[in-house]
Amino acid sequence: MTAATSGPSRASGRSRTSAPSRRPGGAGRPGGFGVAPSRVTAAVVLVVIGLVFAVPLVALAEFTFRQGTDGFTLAHWSAITDPVNAPTYQPVFDGLGASLLIAVLTVAIVLLVLLPAQIITALRYPRLRRVLEFVCIVPITVPVVVLVVGFIPVYQVVAQVFGSDAWTLAFAIGIVSLPFAFRPIAASITAMDMNVLSEAARSLGASWWTVTWRVLLPNLRRGITAACFLTITVVLGEYTLASFLSRTTFQTALVLVQQTDPYVAAIFSLGALVFGFVLLVLIGRVGTSRRSRSKESA
Repeated sequence: MTAATSGPSRASGRSRTSAPSRRPGGAGRPGGFGVAPSRVTAAVVLVVIGLVFAVPLVALAEFTFRQGTDGFTLAHWSAITDPVNAPTYQPVFDGLGASLLIAVLTVAIVLLVLLPAQIITALRYPRLRRVLEFVCIVPITVPVVVLVVGFIPVYQVVAQVFGSDAWTLAFAIGIVSLPFAFRPIAASITAMDMNVLSEAARSLGASWWTVTWRVLLPNLRRGITAACFLTITVVLGEYTLASFLSRTTFQTALVLVQQTDPYVAAIFSLGALVFGFVLLVLIGRVGTSRRSRSKESA
């Protein structure tokens, strides 16, 4: 009797231990998507990637302090504020001012054209989301040189209507920056249930303006901030459009000044790189602070 009862119990024990390895349909359950890297491997990868980015920046910074073969000096940095050199460096400041104006106008295009289009598409016309995504992603698949060829006849008309000032580049750079601005906003829209939130607010008597301003935009804040920062970075780094369309911007002014004083051009280039890095850090900080506030409220 004891042997008879112990046999089935052992068999059932074996069946219980082997059951998690197979599903009822006979297929084995996957154990996972892979093994997570160890801390040493992650540290090595981070160090290598950090060196790839840090070494050129350190070399550029070291070049700005060079004084031939005699050692290091601060003369190149102090020369920027020297009134004697003002005529030489004035194109850089003029180009920087033009680029900042273009950045403001391009961000306005993103906020006033692209953002409403994405919100309206998500709320009213979800079937057109793929079409809008395709239109916004196309500029990144076409080389900028090819885009310039198409912009040249367009800008002949733009110059006749608005003039040939540098701010008119906002129309062209706005198209180039569409892929970079579209993705962060689209990710924020996907992360939130926009239809449910808008319908809930409408059922409580809120107008569409109140729904957009007090419900949708606060939830899209991280994506909007990232889109604006990335747009500013694209504007400050754009050279091809300004060069081929004969406009003076920050990048074209750097190339012009580099012919007479490469040290100052390197200083401004380093400042632009640091500014872009700060913008990326701010994007991460906005997302981190938003997640921490949501956890605290939960």
